[in-house]
Amino acid sequence: MSKVIAIANQKGGVGKTTTAINLAASLAHYEFRTLLVDADPQANSTSGLGHNPKEIEQSIYECMVDGVEAKDILLKTDIKYLDLIPSHIDLVGAEVEMIDLDHREEKMRLALKGVKDQYDFVIIDCSPSLGLITVNALTAADSVVVPVQCEYFALEGLGKLLNTIKIIQSRLNTKLEIEGILLTMHDLRVRLSQQVVDEVSSHFKKMVFKTIIPRNVRLSESPSFGIPAIVHDPNSRGASSYLDLAKEILEKNKLVIKK
Repeated sequence: MSKVIAIANQKGGVGKTTTAINLAASLAHYEFRTLLVDADPQANSTSGLGHNPKEIEQSIYECMVDGVEAKDILLKTDIKYLDLIPSHIDLVGAEVEMIDLDHREEKMRLALKGVKDQYDFVIIDCSPSLGLITVNALTAADSVVVPVQCEYFALEGLGKLLNTIKIIQSRLNTKLEIEGILLTMHDLRVRLSQQVVDEVSSHFKKMVFKTIIPRNVRLSESPSFGIPAIVHDPNSRGASSYLDLAKEILEKNKLVIKK
């Protein structure tokens, strides 16, 4: 089995890249072969796993635009069972360059076709937009995780994203499912955080993950060291919450943790 999960929300600052890095690392921790695809021109997932985007010679951009095979650009990480397809600032121009291509929404799916069966999970870190690159990611994915921060504007734009998902389901990827809505940046000291949890849970019910990601210093600082939180401080609340999320996804997909 190989499952492709996109991490998507067009709203920035919701913990999307943090989720992509730490979920991928957590799945690898449980000994599931995992590939993280950095599909964001900011390349934060690339740097967050210890690779300098300025030194990347070939990225997901070359796969989608020039037809370079994904197997030729795979990068190893310091985490066993976790590989990376990096990003680069050049990805900004991909949408313009792809605009006149046939089947332009399927370029990422085709790029991943040759490598995805080597992995149990492929996690795609999407850019904070609903542009062509994100549409490509959702077209390539089996499911999508939607991070939503526990703050005042939590639901802002969520309806637009869900509508985009429906359009892709009807036109480009009939098998696309919502893996779940993930509440992030929860602060026990702030009443509003719990109000957002209650509101989102009440409205979306079983679509919401039981795991809630807290605001956590270790989650915030680990990217500066080029490592996920479970390596930086495996005993931190942030690290344990992403391990719990990985368990929840594994259970949902009827997979048994190997250790």
